[in-house]
Amino acid sequence: MKVVGSLDAMRAARASLPDPLGLVPTMGFLHEGHLSLVRHARAECASVAASIFVNPTQFAPTEDLSSYPRDLDRDLEMLEAEGVDLVWTPSEDEMYPAGFQTWVTVETLTRPLEGAHRPGHFRGVTTVVAKLFNAFQPQRAYFGQKDAQQAVVVRCMAMDLDFPLQVIICPTVREADGLAMSSRNSYFDPQQRQAAVVLFQALSRASEAFDSGEREADKLRQLMTETLAGEELARLEYISVAHPDTLEELSGPIDSGLLSMAVFIGKVRLIDNMLVGEQRES
Repeated sequence: MKVVGSLDAMRAARASLPDPLGLVPTMGFLHEGHLSLVRHARAECASVAASIFVNPTQFAPTEDLSSYPRDLDRDLEMLEAEGVDLVWTPSEDEMYPAGFQTWVTVETLTRPLEGAHRPGHFRGVTTVVAKLFNAFQPQRAYFGQKDAQQAVVVRCMAMDLDFPLQVIICPTVREADGLAMSSRNSYFDPQQRQAAVVLFQALSRASEAFDSGEREADKLRQLMTETLAGEELARLEYISVAHPDTLEELSGPIDSGLLSMAVFIGKVRLIDNMLVGEQRES
């Protein structure tokens, strides 16, 4: 496995790798969710590359950039064990050199949900992902369903800007009790960790109701809200039942939908989601 820091070194190393190349972009502090993306890439591609970069432009001033968990040595050991061929670990100055002023913006899809609560977040995401796509020139790029809106936004960006690649969305990987794996789970104390499973419980309750015949979007939102209200450590930021592709909020009876939420457990902000109804291909 080759590990490089500069863009020039990364491009030189990339040139020697056989296609198709699968790319797994990460912010590091890896867990089983990231590794599942690597395994998908390894199974489908001749070469696999990963990036490790805590992207400052997707954090608001009030968010946890300075305290975001980092352990590069551990991350590299994990990626090497999974057979990754190339890892790029750029510095902030390498990714955003002096005078940087060009941004990639996806308009409508970034306005609701996370976009409504984290202004500027998706501008940072789409800009850094576009730079990664340009740098690595992959044929496939792998993202997790846990960041559902990000998946929709990145897929739209890749299509609109004619990137010659396929964006692959892989299933959310969960702990045994259902909590979606996240680097931020490391922030929890034992009581908070136990409380955090309420997101999965709320989503599961609504999903099970849908499978049992409940089709009213408002009722599904109500079931999730009621479940979260039963956990005193949980503070709801938003609950949504949205169209899986347009992310527009739904009302009345639905045939399919993206159930999602953002919830604070203590000071830790978690997001999670489930798809109900017709499943779309990656």
